[in-house]
Amino acid sequence: MKKKNQNNLRVIFAALSASALMLTLIQPPFGLSALAWVSLVPLILISSPASSPKSLAISAYIISFFYWLANLYWIIPVTAIGWIAFCLYIALHWPIIILSIRFCRKMKIPLLIAVPIIIVGAEHLQGFFLGVFYWRFMSHSQYANTTIIQIADMLGAAGVYFMIAMVNALAAELILNIANGKKFKAPEFTKVVIATVTLTAAIAYGRWRIEQSERFVETGPMVGAIQTNIPQTVKDSPDATEEIFKNLLLENSSAASAGAELIIWPETMIQTVLDDRVLNALHPLTRGNIFDTILRDNARNRCFILAGATGGAPEIKDNNSVELCQKYNSAFLYRPDGTKSPEQYNKIHLVPFGEYVPFKKSRPWLYNILMSLTPYDYDYSLDFGTEYTVCEMAKDPNARTYKFGVMICYEDTIPAIAKNFALDPQGRKQIDWLVNISNDGWFVRFDEQNRVYPSTELAQHAAVCVFRAVENRLAVVRSVNTGISCMIDPLGRVVNGFAAGNLPSNAMSRKGISGWFADKVPIDKRVTFFSKHGQMLDISCEICLGGLIIVQLLAGVGKILFRKGRVM
Repeated sequence: MKKKNQNNLRVIFAALSASALMLTLIQPPFGLSALAWVSLVPLILISSPASSPKSLAISAYIISFFYWLANLYWIIPVTAIGWIAFCLYIALHWPIIILSIRFCRKMKIPLLIAVPIIIVGAEHLQGFFLGVFYWRFMSHSQYANTTIIQIADMLGAAGVYFMIAMVNALAAELILNIANGKKFKAPEFTKVVIATVTLTAAIAYGRWRIEQSERFVETGPMVGAIQTNIPQTVKDSPDATEEIFKNLLLENSSAASAGAELIIWPETMIQTVLDDRVLNALHPLTRGNIFDTILRDNARNRCFILAGATGGAPEIKDNNSVELCQKYNSAFLYRPDGTKSPEQYNKIHLVPFGEYVPFKKSRPWLYNILMSLTPYDYDYSLDFGTEYTVCEMAKDPNARTYKFGVMICYEDTIPAIAKNFALDPQGRKQIDWLVNISNDGWFVRFDEQNRVYPSTELAQHAAVCVFRAVENRLAVVRSVNTGISCMIDPLGRVVNGFAAGNLPSNAMSRKGISGWFADKVPIDKRVTFFSKHGQMLDISCEICLGGLIIVQLLAGVGKILFRKGRVM
């Protein structure tokens, strides 16, 4: 019996390792996206009611932990201890998945229905971790499969991985039937038909949306994006601030000369405060006021400049010194008339540990523990923005006014952010495109010879952003420190090439280099079901998964009570 259990445990570990390997290879930069459609088959096959739930849960947790350690290695430079702690937490999702599938198999619930609901529910649960971690979903592996991802404008990214999970479930069920010597009868045929029709319908829908886009997409203004290549250690150095600003101005001049009407700078590349509330309280010759004046002069009679810097509210001390009583990660829009837009965008969803330490007010004891995991010995927390500020631009009073929304850093990974920008309260499209400014220099390694070693985070970040474009039929222009700066059209296609610029033509290869590009932004008039209704599929599946977990817990408690009753 002991030898049999050991052999069973080896099979479980081997199957889970196979799924973990495939789930690794499907994501960029490896890009073996076809494996996604069978990547869960080993995991489903070993989720057998005959296997010990304890063995399954422990094995799943161990393999999941190492899966996340390997695939989130790029967090190490930010916080090595936090990397381990985060992986310990997020590894809990695999045991939830595998035990839920086991329970459904035990209850004879068709896998074709159960597995997609469990997977979509679990991935949405993962995305809810402190509100930000929508990362490495199976749908993200399909970012370059333009046809299949078009259903995201109805169901979001969840629609894509619902289909992927359905195909995996069907394959696993057919294998189980063959292994058990079960004949191919009407129920099995029905399942094949359901999966085939669903997949065919999704492909047909995707082709239809692509073909009709020419009727709804018009050409917008020339928009430029600057990509810096600044290590985080250098960026934080006071001596480098002026040099970085000078280089940004040079790139800005090149893009403006090429005809760019709007030029986008990466997140927080200006290492000073540009908020007028603070600047008005400071001496005119402080760095912030000097940079502000230079930006106004560079925008005057040339272009709009969207710059990432610090925002905040001033507090005047008794000695007349100025401190920030509020501090934001912000985007400021400078205009060709030499003024700055009075409304700035303050980042709404902050990155835990990167931009704030959670539980400061609600759980001080936990906050102190978490602070010890960060690389800083002071509280660097920012304040949360509250307004979805819509930026406006027009060449002159008689020209068309274009509108766009700004997503800072990982806000482009959160479906609700782009959705909330897309429509006005009356359900009408209120912006023409989206902008993503980010600093991914945290996740790029520079050696002593200043050679660059980009991580897998860069390509994966761009892949996630693709779905915000499709969900809302909005082009996304990305300006990212260390890459990947690019334009994504409303069909989710990462655009290679540009009208002008010096970055590589292949967009996904723009990693660990500096430069700029400028191109006409496409404007799609279509209003999507997703923009109106959001993550209905994700939430529905999460509710179903929650109910399934409760039923499992009640069944487990009932079993324990029954055993105790028999003993008594």
